[in-house]
Amino acid sequence: MYGFVLLLPFLLIRFGLLVRLSREAVSRAAYFAPVRGGERAAYWAYQISNGGILLVPLFLKVSAMFSWQLVLGLICYVGGLCLCAAAIAGFAAPDENGLNTNGVYQISRNPMYVSYFICFMGMALLTRSWMLFGFVAVFQISAHWIILAEERWCLEKFGEPYAQYMKTVRRYI
Repeated sequence: MYGFVLLLPFLLIRFGLLVRLSREAVSRAAYFAPVRGGERAAYWAYQISNGGILLVPLFLKVSAMFSWQLVLGLICYVGGLCLCAAAIAGFAAPDENGLNTNGVYQISRNPMYVSYFICFMGMALLTRSWMLFGFVAVFQISAHWIILAEERWCLEKFGEPYAQYMKTVRRYI
C-alpha cells in the first residue's frame, strides 16, 4: 500500500468532520495566534514540517511485513485518528464562553496537536521512514512554540476562565 493512503483518513477527519460538525469551527481552526520573537521561526518550521508530512508519504510504501514497527505503527496511527476525531468533536462544540473545555479537552488543552503527533508517528513507523520521522520531530518541537503563542492569545481573549482552565488541565497529557 502506498503511504499517501494513510493521509486520506486523517484529512477526512481533520477537515471533513470539522466542516460537517461546525463551519464556524473551520475558521477558528485555521486561525494562528500572533507569534513574536523566536515563535516566528517555529511558525515557519511548523509550516515546512507540515508540508513534509503531507508530501513525503506520496513517495513511500507501507511495509506489510509483520514486525514491531507494523504493530506499534497501527496502534499509533489508529489511536491518533480516533483521538483526532474526538478532539475535532470537542473543538466544534465550545462552551458558553467560547472555550473548548468539553470531551478530551478536559484531559488535554491541546488534544488535536497530541493526536497529530501520535498519528504521524504511526505513519512514520508504518512506512519505516526516517525522513518522515524527522519531519514529525520538527513538527512536534515547533508545535510547542505555536501552542505557547496560542495560550498567550487565549489568556488575552478569555482571561480568568482560561487561566483557571490552565490550572486544572495539562498542556498535553
